[in-house]
Amino acid sequence: SISCNKTKEFPITDLHIHLKGTLTLDDAVKKSAAENINYGIAFNCGYKFPIHSDSQIDSVVNLMKDYPQFYMAMQAEGREWVNIFSKESIAKFDYVFTDGMTFTDAKGRRNRIWIKEETWIDDEQEFMDYLVGIIVKIINEEPITIYVNPTFLPEQMAGRYDTFWTEERMDKVINAARENNIAIEINNRYRIPSYEFLKRAKKAGVKFTVGTNNKDENFSGAEYAREIISKLKLKQDDFYQPVNKRQDGN
Repeated sequence: SISCNKTKEFPITDLHIHLKGTLTLDDAVKKSAAENINYGIAFNCGYKFPIHSDSQIDSVVNLMKDYPQFYMAMQAEGREWVNIFSKESIAKFDYVFTDGMTFTDAKGRRNRIWIKEETWIDDEQEFMDYLVGIIVKIINEEPITIYVNPTFLPEQMAGRYDTFWTEERMDKVINAARENNIAIEINNRYRIPSYEFLKRAKKAGVKFTVGTNNKDENFSGAEYAREIISKLKLKQDDFYQPVNKRQDGN
């Protein structure tokens, strides 16, 4: 039984953890236990990524075999991933997520908007409308479960988040997520989406996930997600919970 004087916090699962920096699976086991947060370990799959073909998926499955307590996630990279991996390979993962950070613009330029040199902004408002269109298209068409790093903006625009993420633009993304039953990540590293966005998403009945997207071993506690959980009074059933295919005997 849960003692009533303790916080009524439900167990948190961070579904967006990478084995980056010096973080190994054994480190993840220790860290997960110490912080009392379960993990989903994500593998980058796509064009020019370590995993770029069906034949490499089984090595991931084998790596994760001894760690059935963790979920196994496919991070689908770029927009080409849907043509690279078979349904069978994709189905070996517990869930699949992607973000809107890689796309080809109207002039045929490949944008990777977390890298300044690979982001092409001729006009900020046009760029923003195009980005929202890309995100909606991804949510409508790609076989994903979660939209991660949600509402991420390039460096030159990120400081004016509320200017670009108008209610109309937020609602386009939120409605697409609701219609397609896609969960939206509450991202600890970038502290996105904004409280306002998440409030609207909750009202629309969208499910959430907690994700960090760590760049190395230095991360902890899912702080932003905890803030949002308490501010929005989110409950466990506001969160999408994947099925652990290895733990459940498959």
